[in-house]
Amino acid sequence: MPALPRPTSGPGSRYTARAATTRRRPNHHANIAALSHILTNRDLWLVQMLHEHRVLTTHQVARLAYTSLRSAQRRLRTLHHHTVLDSFRPLTATGSAPEHYTLGPAGAALLAAHAGLDTGALGWRPTHTGRIAYSPSLGHDLGVNDLLTHLAAHTRTTPDTGLPVWLSERSAARRWSDLTRPDAYAHWHDGDRLLPFFLEYDTGSQPLARVEAKLTGYAAFTTATNTHPALLIHTRTQSRDQALRNRLAQSARELNLHVATSSADFTTVRPWGPWWTPLQPGARRLTLTDLANQWPGLSPASGLEPTDADNALTLPIPPLPPAAPQAQS
Repeated sequence: MPALPRPTSGPGSRYTARAATTRRRPNHHANIAALSHILTNRDLWLVQMLHEHRVLTTHQVARLAYTSLRSAQRRLRTLHHHTVLDSFRPLTATGSAPEHYTLGPAGAALLAAHAGLDTGALGWRPTHTGRIAYSPSLGHDLGVNDLLTHLAAHTRTTPDTGLPVWLSERSAARRWSDLTRPDAYAHWHDGDRLLPFFLEYDTGSQPLARVEAKLTGYAAFTTATNTHPALLIHTRTQSRDQALRNRLAQSARELNLHVATSSADFTTVRPWGPWWTPLQPGARRLTLTDLANQWPGLSPASGLEPTDADNALTLPIPPLPPAAPQAQS
């Protein structure tokens, strides 16, 4: 992986890209046709997911697509060896971070071939992994993906619930950037109850006034499209959560937005649980299903249906892989 200068300060200084140097890989990129006999439908799905969401940790991939962490690690190592995936491990102050996987050169070529494009059209470059590893937004992007992989994977243990739709920040921007730019858009379902929502993943780096200004864009979206998704704001700490609630409550009410907040102090690994508080006086913490019940006027965002402008790379990717044959682990 190409070496990039390490920032002397700021969020990017906390990360050092480290390719998995203990894994021997071929000096040349794997031939795409030769890969056809080893790649499964689940592998192809993972390639699409990494193009859509940029970076996923071993634990996030295992959560979505494997029966155990060990089986995920084995398969990811195989895909890394064939350059379908690339990887790095961030530097942490204590302990050891999990491997972080990105789209590798063979994976990019494979995806481009399936879409009938060249790799340049994907936006993929040889510096792809290094740029992600050193990006100041890495922690933010991983936080979004961690929250939503927990929601999507919940279907595996509770079939009537789950996250059938999950659009990345990039996909949301492609559809709605003239009105609003959420960190993600998704649908939570529980039986016949549906909660369509935009997600703002707040790390505390932006002034409260800037977060408040985003509400105008969400209100413009509901007016222009005549659709009404909820807005969920997830913060790092309870104190930040309370500060946002105090700042946003009046604006959300005046703009007729359905907003709920939570923080990492509550959600942990069960973000569907009773951790979300609507922006209204005296509100208590609710589950996502409770929010769907409390806000019956919600409706999914427009612009999700395929159009003639879409191709294989712009269509939504299912958050869970296709069903694997019984022999796969």
